[in-house]
Amino acid sequence: MKHGGRLLIEALESQGVERVFCIPGESYLAALDGLYDSGIETIVTRQEGGAAMMAEAHGKLTGKPGIAFVTRGPGATNASAGVHIAFQDSTPMILFVGQVASDQRDREAFQEVDYRAMYGPLAKWVAEVDRVDRLPEYVSHAFHTAQTGRPGPVVLALPEDVLSSQVNCAAPVQPATLPSGLAPEADIAALCARLAEAERPFVIVGGGGWSADAAAALGVFAEKAQVPVGASFRCQDYLDNRHPAYAGDVGIGINPALAERVKNADVILALGARLGEITTSGYTLLAPPEPQQHLIHVHPDPSELGRVYRPALAIAARAGAVVQQLAKAETAPARNRSAFVKAARTDYESWQEPQQTSGALKMENVVAHLNEVLPEDAIVTNGAGNYSAWLHRYYRYRSWRTQLGPTSGSMGYGLPAAISAKLQIPDRDVICLAGDGCFQMVSQEFGTACQYGANIVVLISNNAMYGTIRMHQQRHYPHRPSGTAILNPDFAALARAYGGFGATVECDADFPEAFAQARASGVPAILDLKLDPAALSPKLKLEN
Repeated sequence: MKHGGRLLIEALESQGVERVFCIPGESYLAALDGLYDSGIETIVTRQEGGAAMMAEAHGKLTGKPGIAFVTRGPGATNASAGVHIAFQDSTPMILFVGQVASDQRDREAFQEVDYRAMYGPLAKWVAEVDRVDRLPEYVSHAFHTAQTGRPGPVVLALPEDVLSSQVNCAAPVQPATLPSGLAPEADIAALCARLAEAERPFVIVGGGGWSADAAAALGVFAEKAQVPVGASFRCQDYLDNRHPAYAGDVGIGINPALAERVKNADVILALGARLGEITTSGYTLLAPPEPQQHLIHVHPDPSELGRVYRPALAIAARAGAVVQQLAKAETAPARNRSAFVKAARTDYESWQEPQQTSGALKMENVVAHLNEVLPEDAIVTNGAGNYSAWLHRYYRYRSWRTQLGPTSGSMGYGLPAAISAKLQIPDRDVICLAGDGCFQMVSQEFGTACQYGANIVVLISNNAMYGTIRMHQQRHYPHRPSGTAILNPDFAALARAYGGFGATVECDADFPEAFAQARASGVPAILDLKLDPAALSPKLKLEN
């Protein structure tokens, strides 16, 4: 006999889980007991939102579901931010939530929440386990659901009495068996034929379900087919940015020349991208419901095809699998398009030329230094804020899964993501970029980094304001700033208080040495970058 908590953890072990993120709670004590002598590493975070974001980043980095445990009520509501990120970013993730005992349901018991109702719009599947002997079945279902079709989050509620119940030993459930995601050969042939005849094709990549093999295949396909490739929002590591076919990111602050290229394309091949608001610049680069471009849309979820845009050719398949089929197919164009691809690349290179902003310390120079000194496999994370505009515009991603950023635009993501990445791949550089407001959404998680030896380097863009909102105020309500000023602590001192490395940087000349010291410190590090508040973005200056 064993209790349900032990059975649950055995089911996770059978699925290959090696690490979970959590805030401990009395509602799932039996699961915590099951973790005690398991082979699964338990990372105790500081707040449930941080735990959920770490699990999401794990899923994004590995392609396998990240796992988080939180307690009922406030714990579950805190974790919802990470679940929303996983949903919009198409990331496999499973959140286990402790629940009130089943004999107390529907009485508004202490911290009781109806998780099906709460998480219904945010997750692929939400369920509550009602029998201890069905735990392996629910876990198996969760792993399949999180990874098949369009990947995403699953939420399982665990009543306290179910977890503590005794049960006879059950045979472990084998790891999830996933479909290949390949497209029918007829669809591949039709895609190649239409692409070959195009004069001004353009490829937009994104979505979940990609891999290092898929990213390599994308480069081969782009070269053979002579097509320029753009990355959807925060998917810039899908193709080596040095590749001659890489044309830039189709996201916020898009290169105007790239925007025109997308608008004027005769064929758009969307590989995995949903073609949402950010990728389409507010649904203007392609006009819904029937774009003027001949749209070939490849997406693993059939319900996404035609949801906003009517495709000329719809292929329900996993983009990462399809691009490997395309790399092997005969995709040469009917006429030479090398000049067309070169022109798109030239536009990108011109856009990379830094525009000088104000202040003694400039973000364009910070990012330029990162390009110079970081190895190709360094992982760079960020949350949301105007500081990320410099990163997206000027940093060159050279390897698959070196960019971890939330396509949902969630503040606070960069620090938990960096911790998760460093725990997963400790021998690689992991650099987190965060704004001062973004960092303080989750600043307590720096203690998690110190506790577990996740020796990340955090670069805090400190301009004492919520810069993105201040920028929008300047555009829509000039000279009327409201609610955007913030008082910051000494971030370097905060790092040292946790036992980490902390330094303040106020000018360009001091950044290289401070960054080198942070990387060599052997502990988690924070560099407090004192920026000129007037530098709102790479292009916009604060009003006088």
